[in-house]
Amino acid sequence: MSHPHDSILIVDFGSQVTQLIARRVREQGVYSEIVPYHLAEKAFAEMNPKGVILSGSPCSVYDEGAPTIPAVVLTAGVPVLGICYGEQAMVHQLGGVVEPGGGHGEFGRAEVEVIEDISLFEGVWRKGDRRPVWMSHGDRVTALPPGFKAAAVSEGAPFAAVADEARRFYAVQFHPEVMHTPDGAGLLRNFVLNIVGCSGDWSMKAFRREAVERIRAMVGEKRVLCGLSGGVDSAVTAVLIHEAVGANLTCVFVDHGLLRAGEADQVVTLFRDHFNIPLVHVNAEALFLKALSGVTDPERKRKTIGRLFIDVFDAEARKTGGADFLAQGTLYPDVIESVSFLGGPSVTIKSHHNVGGLPERMQMKLIEPLRELFKDEVRALGRELGLPADFVDRHPFPGPGLAVRCPGEITREKLEILRKADRIFLQEIRAAGLYNDIWQAFAVILPVRTVGVMGDGRSYDYACALRAVTSVDGMTADFYPFEMGFIGRVATRIINEVKGINRVTYDVTSKPPGTIEWE
Repeated sequence: MSHPHDSILIVDFGSQVTQLIARRVREQGVYSEIVPYHLAEKAFAEMNPKGVILSGSPCSVYDEGAPTIPAVVLTAGVPVLGICYGEQAMVHQLGGVVEPGGGHGEFGRAEVEVIEDISLFEGVWRKGDRRPVWMSHGDRVTALPPGFKAAAVSEGAPFAAVADEARRFYAVQFHPEVMHTPDGAGLLRNFVLNIVGCSGDWSMKAFRREAVERIRAMVGEKRVLCGLSGGVDSAVTAVLIHEAVGANLTCVFVDHGLLRAGEADQVVTLFRDHFNIPLVHVNAEALFLKALSGVTDPERKRKTIGRLFIDVFDAEARKTGGADFLAQGTLYPDVIESVSFLGGPSVTIKSHHNVGGLPERMQMKLIEPLRELFKDEVRALGRELGLPADFVDRHPFPGPGLAVRCPGEITREKLEILRKADRIFLQEIRAAGLYNDIWQAFAVILPVRTVGVMGDGRSYDYACALRAVTSVDGMTADFYPFEMGFIGRVATRIINEVKGINRVTYDVTSKPPGTIEWE
């Protein structure tokens, strides 16, 4: 179905950074959607986009069964921008030449020289400029199709940027979507706003209005049940649906006892007092801790928590009299990752961390109002809906909660120790004005006791690890480079104020090879 706003279709050939293209386009106020290449023809007909962007790929155009651009994309008369493999596929299918490998590849930082002024460069680059870009290619274009001209060159790519201005076809060998191409956002802005002519009127204010209308039309006078996890996604989902259906929404907050200090009270206060949304608060801490007693395997922990959550949620749903719809906070990356670009199910299929599995059990229709949005857009929508900034801008928090920050056996004592250490760490980060510079920060209580000296006595208490990372999307991350004085202050406070910890370490592992969470 055609989108109510001007839109860009992004054809995915399997690049690891395709999501960044969509985010860069949306930053210009233009709706974009990612579709695997084998579904692109159908999506083009349904979506009726004003322009198309072709992603990069790990493939070569000479591979057996290599991804191809659907013919309709090249014949419909809409502007097209090819990126990396997208350039090579466009050139290859339109009659040019792509040379395989041969030692001419470029990987990482490179420099392009602008040799021709084209619409894609207007106001960003001029003829004669030399500009840094990010390359990642083995094959390269060596001859252009009829109608194309070269616009930029690099050491390993004689056609680093090309254009057929008459057909509004543009292509670049580098990746404008990544931050390592400093002018990339400007080039993409030129394409979607100036070349394609999108109005740039897609915003969270418009999304809110249209989503409320859709939800009302779908639900009517029927009832909706929403499972709250305490996180941003489920909270924004609930507030948006409440705006549409009012008292026909009931939220169920299963408190598994694995949240951070004060979080359960914050959720209850926010929904009952601030938004006046019907809320069932189930304190199931004892049930969860009993089931987790003696469990040390991380995967078994997760499965135990997930299974119990479903059981408790199911029981509470029955007490409320049931509902016709179940609301979930599924986001767009979850939707994208559920289908691989090659056509089969992705190995990274995700389900909502708290209510995955409920639809089949409870026989309700799903409402997923955020399934078009990225995380940063959900936060913007939350602010638009009036959610407090300190809630909306919180760092990501895992569904299993503190269970994955407590390696080894989980006990009430260890959780209390962990909560106190975690609170001190976050207090100090906020006091230093660093909270919004960090993607995620938390404490971990280790299954290790160490010898210490407290006053004149000997102690034998737990060791604690602090973790803080910077990231764009959580797929890769690096540790935050605190000043050692800061780490020292935090460690001193934790050891002095948290009974049960006598040693503090700082985790300096990047992702990869590590993960952000410890389990």
